[in-house]
Amino acid sequence: MNLAPDLAHLESLLADGRRRLLGLVGAPGSGKSTLARALEQALPGRAQVVPMDGFHLAQVELQRLGRAERKGAPDTFDSAGYVALLRRVREQRADEIVYAPEFRREIEEPVAGAIAVLPQTQLVITEGNYLLLQEDSWAEVAPLLDEVWFVEVDDALRVERLVRRHQQFGRSAEEARAWVAQTDEPNARRIAATRERAHRVIRIGD
Repeated sequence: MNLAPDLAHLESLLADGRRRLLGLVGAPGSGKSTLARALEQALPGRAQVVPMDGFHLAQVELQRLGRAERKGAPDTFDSAGYVALLRRVREQRADEIVYAPEFRREIEEPVAGAIAVLPQTQLVITEGNYLLLQEDSWAEVAPLLDEVWFVEVDDALRVERLVRRHQQFGRSAEEARAWVAQTDEPNARRIAATRERAHRVIRIGD
């Protein structure tokens, strides 16, 4: 992954020394997390990743709401909570640590307070599916970000990655393919419709 042009752009964004929030948005399996971690590693001590996925509703709540079979859809997240966290990160005091939740795939649950956002961090990178969605509380996300980059990859490769991911975390090959077709891909189409609102489009090499 050639990050040189993206890092040069970020350096210009960070030149004034103020905290910046960068959003990475894209369909499931597009490589958002990989890009976020690569940028974080390329800016040691200056960047932190705070994923949107930490705001998944707990499995017991999804079951209560009858949404467990649609886990990953926009209404299976605490979008208002995510907006509140982004506001805190934007307004973070010099003597304050902001704690963010993290989604743990091995247990399929969010864990509160797992990410400590330090006040000296200059770039906070948040990545997720719905950063550009114009519905409900999601519509408040983009205005809180300095830039949003849309991450995309060949669709066939993306679907292949998703099937492997679901198998890795316990689904059979048949169950994985069914979940991708019935849940991930409808979400992917919804996310693709927000592409034109992004500041930049990052194509991950095939």
